Amino acid sequence: RHDREMATYTDALEKEHAAEKARLADAASGPSEREIERAEKRARLAEDVEARAAQPKKDKKVKVLTEVEKQLEAQNKEIEKDKARAAKQRLNFLLGQSDLFKHFGMVKDADPTAKARHRKRKTEKEEDEEMLNEKGGDASSGFEEKVRITQQPSIINSEHGSLRPYQIQGLNWLANLYQNGISGILADEMGLGKTLQSISLLAWLREVKGLERPYLVLAPKSTLTNWEREFKNWCPVFKTLLFHGDKEARERMLVNDLQPDKFDVCITSYEMVVRESSAFRKFSWRYLIVDEAHRMKNEESKLSQVLRSFSSHSRLLVTGTPMQNNLHELWALLNFLLPDIFTSSDDFNSWFDLTDKKVEEEVISQLHRVLKPFLLRRVKTEVEGSLPPKTELIVYTQLTPMQREQYKNILKRDMDALYQSSNAALTANKSRLMNLVMQLRKCCNHPYLFEGVEDKTLPPFGDHLVKNSGKMMLLDKLLMKLKAQGSRVLIFSQMTRVLDILEDYCAYRHEDGFYYCRIDGSTGGTERQEAIDAFNRPNSDRFLFLLSTRAGGLGINLQTADCVIIFDSDWNPQADLQAMDRAHRIGQKKEVKVFRFVTQDSIEEKVVERAELKLQMDFAVIQSGRLAEKQKALSKEEALAAVRYGADKVFKAETAEFTDADIDTLLAGAKNLTAERASKLQDKSKRNMLDFSNAEVNFQEFEGVDYKSIAQQGDVEFMQLMQESIGKRERTATVSYNERDIYRQAGPSSAPQVDKSLPKMKKVPDMKDFQLYNAKRITELYEAEYNREVKRAKAAQRAVEAGGEVPDEKTSPEEIAEVKEREELEAAGFGNWSRGEYSKFLKGAERHGRDKIQLIADEVGTKTVDEVRAYSEAFWKVGETYIPDFDKIVKRIEEGEKKILEKLEMAAILTAKVKSVDNPWDNLTLKYGNNRGKLFNEEEDRFLLCMTDKLGYGKWEELKREVRMRPEFRFDWLFKSRTPIELGRRVDLLIRIIKSETQGKEKPAKKQKVSAG
Repeated sequence: RHDREMATYTDALEKEHAAEKARLADAASGPSEREIERAEKRARLAEDVEARAAQPKKDKKVKVLTEVEKQLEAQNKEIEKDKARAAKQRLNFLLGQSDLFKHFGMVKDADPTAKARHRKRKTEKEEDEEMLNEKGGDASSGFEEKVRITQQPSIINSEHGSLRPYQIQGLNWLANLYQNGISGILADEMGLGKTLQSISLLAWLREVKGLERPYLVLAPKSTLTNWEREFKNWCPVFKTLLFHGDKEARERMLVNDLQPDKFDVCITSYEMVVRESSAFRKFSWRYLIVDEAHRMKNEESKLSQVLRSFSSHSRLLVTGTPMQNNLHELWALLNFLLPDIFTSSDDFNSWFDLTDKKVEEEVISQLHRVLKPFLLRRVKTEVEGSLPPKTELIVYTQLTPMQREQYKNILKRDMDALYQSSNAALTANKSRLMNLVMQLRKCCNHPYLFEGVEDKTLPPFGDHLVKNSGKMMLLDKLLMKLKAQGSRVLIFSQMTRVLDILEDYCAYRHEDGFYYCRIDGSTGGTERQEAIDAFNRPNSDRFLFLLSTRAGGLGINLQTADCVIIFDSDWNPQADLQAMDRAHRIGQKKEVKVFRFVTQDSIEEKVVERAELKLQMDFAVIQSGRLAEKQKALSKEEALAAVRYGADKVFKAETAEFTDADIDTLLAGAKNLTAERASKLQDKSKRNMLDFSNAEVNFQEFEGVDYKSIAQQGDVEFMQLMQESIGKRERTATVSYNERDIYRQAGPSSAPQVDKSLPKMKKVPDMKDFQLYNAKRITELYEAEYNREVKRAKAAQRAVEAGGEVPDEKTSPEEIAEVKEREELEAAGFGNWSRGEYSKFLKGAERHGRDKIQLIADEVGTKTVDEVRAYSEAFWKVGETYIPDFDKIVKRIEEGEKKILEKLEMAAILTAKVKSVDNPWDNLTLKYGNNRGKLFNEEEDRFLLCMTDKLGYGKWEELKREVRMRPEFRFDWLFKSRTPIELGRRVDLLIRIIKSETQGKEKPAKKQKVSAG
């Protein structure tokens, strides 16, 4: 490439020299008309350049930026004032529920005299004053309704439609949240128009309150265009900004669009708000709306930390997925909504501790009262009577001979995880078990998901695609029936390679009119919307829509379909519900039928069983306000039970024939089986919903046989079946040197006994090295405190056994001093710093220097300047003591600071050179020596030096833009094609040439001074 560029450049020079010779040859006879025309053109160009240079571009730009900053500052101040007033309203509201909220945050100290007042009886005067001061409203909820909306805002486009009664009710709830200064969670079931209710709230704020901007809407990338379209359809008066694109597009939008008065509503994705967090953080947002808010359940995630650093008057979490039954995740949501109230997760967990069965009813009732003001949850059956019903059928299919053989081979390959006894098998690596689960699920879907199984000699779009998979045989029959009925179908699968096979199947059935669209995780936003529009178009010829469960389950309206097929179920039932609701939503005019495919006597039955149980518990959490701690991820026990389930039948069925029943018979049987499962679930739901212990559901029970109680016998029978298939295998004795195994072999009496009556040691906090805790000393103090408690407990036991009184030991001054020391050491650490923030701190110090606290804080992004300053002081003071490889970290920072000094030196040399010349843009010269090079001429070098001095050293992107914009280089394609990195290298070379010139001038002067001495 460089050779071609050099050849082009050389040819251009030769042509220029030839033209110059011709011009000199013609000079004697006077200038030609062409020469005169060229001279006039050069003169006009020079005048244009001088005129552009004379324009005060920089001053004008600074003036515009200053006005924008003033406007933004005024807008932010107004919102902050409203935010302060809302805080007072929120305090008054929460004081109405002080019996609950006094345990959280600031409200607990709201009235320190309250406790003292209730120690004596009230006088008549006090009671009269209290009754006069009481406010109206629902005392049970403490929620004072200040506004009543009976019709939709007038700026909502009534031609596009009107809000339904329950949506007006939801708008009332949202408006009263705003009135009380409270943020909330809109958790209506999917398909009830949460997007429209959110837009209506902003319309109400604009129309009634006069609050036009700014509003921020965060949503998954796949739903951004849908949000923008809904704003244009329902409330076109809002100026929306869809902030999304590559780096160059974002830079343009940051300069031109993300400015006060340029937009009312900014719609962007999670990724964009994290990448451009500094730009979004400049705004105080009137309302922050987070769609698919389950992303906020992890307070340690990058998105959650960035959003918590934003300033906003109010926040709204929008989710169609009910909250998971986990106290910590609930606290994370409430902490995001009201960080000044729900400050500590430990306090929250201790207050709603469900381990004490005696107070369980009371605790759950209180938890419901805490949730009630912040959460609105409605389901379709409650509010939308006009929506056609949805019926779900679980349709069972069998394994084909090829699948059955493959299923057995998978179990044989990983039999080590199944061969041992139940307890030993559970010690196996969980990732190995989960991989086994995945392989078995792939086998249930289609054998061609495994490499090398498909016979390449067969036609790629033949009937073997159908005959070798039980699900495909069922699908083929069902689709033929649905096609004849005039239905349109959505097919969901978790595996994109299943979608590939389904595409091949559609090609096989192309002549039958099986035209389709497809969306998965790799589908771009534009293609995604085009596929949706093509399917929803009136009289569309698309019969099928193939979607991945996770990528196709969010923000897609496909109500023109009336049938949904769940090809393989998700462990999380909410993912499948989201998939179903793509069709079963407002606007649907037909009854929606859902067909869930399940392979009989396989792992898939356990997947569906666990999902149904989880769905039952989620219903109890939201509808009844009840909550319990429950592990969300699939445990080893569940994975092992799922793998073993049905395996015995697979090995026994050596000669089992595949039943090829007609579709009507299969659907009739599915109705009966689905009805049986529904009745069983209904019986379970009648039990005490406080019991979330899974005690009633045994994952190792099937057909009335409890495999858990006879685990050893079951393992033997299971392995006999497998050994008959693969032959006997001998195992050598394994010697274990594990202490627990030695105690187990020696007998129960030799194992060390733990006295459960003794107190448990307090949990030592998780102290990372970068958090600068004195972890060693803190641990010692915890152990000393625990030893004292054990000593007291043993003394009390001895006294009780001897029939005496328990000694009353007072806390010694030494103990008080140690507790105080521990608390001070814990307070001195930085427990709220994450590893990501620590890495950014180091990067900022390396990039900007250890003293540039403001720049480092900007680099960290989630901490204030004071927080970064405090951490920096502690880091340089005690970091060497607590952080491993501290010397290497310091070395990297020092190298970065050295580079900063070198850049400053380069900039100083350049500035001195430019200032030493009058009119440097025309007169600056260099003594190249052997460093001239052939890719740049003197005019270009002069421009690079002068423009770098003007822009600032290191701003190579800006320098590149200036090169492209300059009219004098409009035809200099070689120069304009240089990359920013190449321009930066050229500038560095030129500055080194200048430096050598300066040093060359200084050396003779020094020699002269020495000789004179």
